[in-house]
Amino acid sequence: MNPVEIQRGDGPIVLGLPHTGTYVPDDIAAKLNDRGRELADTDWHIHTLYDGLLDNVTTVRATFHRYVIDANRDPAGVSLYPGQNTTTLVPLTDFDGENIWDQAPDDDDIAFRAHHFHSAYHQALASELDRVREKHGVAILYDCHSIRSHIPFLFDGKLPDFNIGTNLGTTCDLVIEAATRDICAAAKDYTSILNGRFKGGWTTRHYGRLDINQHAIQMELAQSTYLQAEAAPWAYDESRAAKLRTHLTSILEKLAELAPTLRGKS
Repeated sequence: MNPVEIQRGDGPIVLGLPHTGTYVPDDIAAKLNDRGRELADTDWHIHTLYDGLLDNVTTVRATFHRYVIDANRDPAGVSLYPGQNTTTLVPLTDFDGENIWDQAPDDDDIAFRAHHFHSAYHQALASELDRVREKHGVAILYDCHSIRSHIPFLFDGKLPDFNIGTNLGTTCDLVIEAATRDICAAAKDYTSILNGRFKGGWTTRHYGRLDINQHAIQMELAQSTYLQAEAAPWAYDESRAAKLRTHLTSILEKLAELAPTLRGKS
């Protein structure tokens, strides 16, 4: 299976989808324990949720599961959130802190996966951002994520519905951050936060390059906003999703509108 799927558009927005894939090669699946094979930490149906929201958008989607290797982690293994519970480049536990392996990966396993999966995804993403930036003079990466709203191992209480990450305003122009924040704040019946528990993963931090007019912002959605339940079988809720999609459309359309105003600002 190809580790990356690309849908190429002509607009200035690129959607990154690092965690929607569920492909696990047979040799790796055989080393997972029963809990690991549940693949519970998938960003379930995120590619479906964002499909068709914006014309001329480019999408770059990892088809492999994050238990193979996490495409949103530093390939050097540096923690995104020092001092906080999180998962590693190749996770050893799930989001509840429970072991997922019968046979944990060794250094050779990790190096192999980094080359064949992690690098493949980021080569594709970097190439598409370069193409878009060359065409428009600006590129905006919108990194699409979701997670259960209650995970005590990772955070206290209930996660807000919209979790916007810009690494404290360093990964994108502030007009992008403000526009996204304001649309989320105005969304009736939803809660939102800017740079809360999720400040943007390695992808957002790595590709947010204002010096070359390349902007990156992460959206971490609570899965309660579009799933029937935050548990297996992780069923997509058409009604909840339709309501949420109106706000996601507003965000993406606004970012596309802003993109031409950012040309030449670097």
